[in-house]
Amino acid sequence: MARLSAAVTGRAVSLLLLLALWEAASRLVQSRLFPGAGAVLGALFDETVHGALLHDLSATLFRVAIAFAVAMFAGTMIGIAMGLVRALDTLFDSWIVLFLNLPALVIAVLLYVWLGLTDAAAIAAVALSKLPTVVVTLREGTRALDRDLAGMARSFRLGAMRTWRHVILPQLSPYLFVASRSGLALIWKIVLVVELLGRPDGIGYEIQVFFQLFDIKRLIAYALAFVAVVLAIEWCVLLPLERRLLRWRG
Repeated sequence: MARLSAAVTGRAVSLLLLLALWEAASRLVQSRLFPGAGAVLGALFDETVHGALLHDLSATLFRVAIAFAVAMFAGTMIGIAMGLVRALDTLFDSWIVLFLNLPALVIAVLLYVWLGLTDAAAIAAVALSKLPTVVVTLREGTRALDRDLAGMARSFRLGAMRTWRHVILPQLSPYLFVASRSGLALIWKIVLVVELLGRPDGIGYEIQVFFQLFDIKRLIAYALAFVAVVLAIEWCVLLPLERRLLRWRG
């Protein structure tokens, strides 16, 4: 717990230092196109209290949460299956490479054309854009499983559930956390593009509006609002969970 608190404190101090440098740079430049940290935080507060920030933020978070859950679940299942069964890996490897190199913008445009300008199309586009990286990460994790430990579990007749919990999951945990962290960072960026293209609300939609108005202060404020939520998830959920699940590594 002490190590966790120290890690969170260190990250908080680092952010405060970044804000101080940002404010100093804005005072040096003195341009309305490069507002300082204080002005942006003031706009953030004003939009939270009087504007549509909370509505747009909740809309974006909903899309991120659904797409993240779908991509992580499906990608984990497919990745483990491909890691365990060589025939599946051979059959679908080219598919994964194809989707890895297919731009998210193309997927979003195609799904909007096929399914219409709907949330279902937006979420599907984001999930499909993230899915291949989860598959690849979990496939490599499955290939790295210690076969001797699996054999020992069979010798002691642990059963499928206990083997999964005590043997397989601890070994896959680092790969799951890598996929989760990279997934959050990637998915919210794709969501913004998808919202900018075809949704009437969300952080991406508002950023497009502020760009057209050259309102850089509010543009950055809306972006920071979502970054703050992602950092809170990282610090308060993923980091403690990672330390708990990986404590067996010492």
